[in-house]
Amino acid sequence: MMITTEYTLQSAGPQKRAAIVSLLLAVKLPVEDLPQTLDNFLVAEKEGLVVGSAGLELQGDYALLRSMAVHPQHQGTGMGKALYQAAVNLALQKGVRELYLITTTAAPFFEKQGFQKVDRGEVPLSIQSTSQFSGTCPSSATVMRRSIL
Repeated sequence: MMITTEYTLQSAGPQKRAAIVSLLLAVKLPVEDLPQTLDNFLVAEKEGLVVGSAGLELQGDYALLRSMAVHPQHQGTGMGKALYQAAVNLALQKGVRELYLITTTAAPFFEKQGFQKVDRGEVPLSIQSTSQFSGTCPSSATVMRRSIL
């Protein structure tokens, strides 16, 4: 758990699911394939409210960074960068060497974090088989990759 003067970053767990769903809906991200247990998901809380989230869908040496969101009232505060760094640290702990993501709106943010756009065909089959990649996110979405080792 990381505590700052503004928010707390911690593991999500199933008890945070409803709050994460509300956050994702508020920022127009998909929720239909959100895992029940939220293993490998993180939340940012401020005054007891979930105001940020990020999750990893682990696939061996690879992971899909997903459901990364910051409530609009907290965007621009550094919370997104803190959530992203916490997700990278978790990925490293889990033995991940490459992160992938799919976005329709946040490519500039992720480019600043070292991600590069890739063609859908360059993505490992294990990531292509995730529900986010194969159906939840539109085929027009930007796919990005970053090595973390």
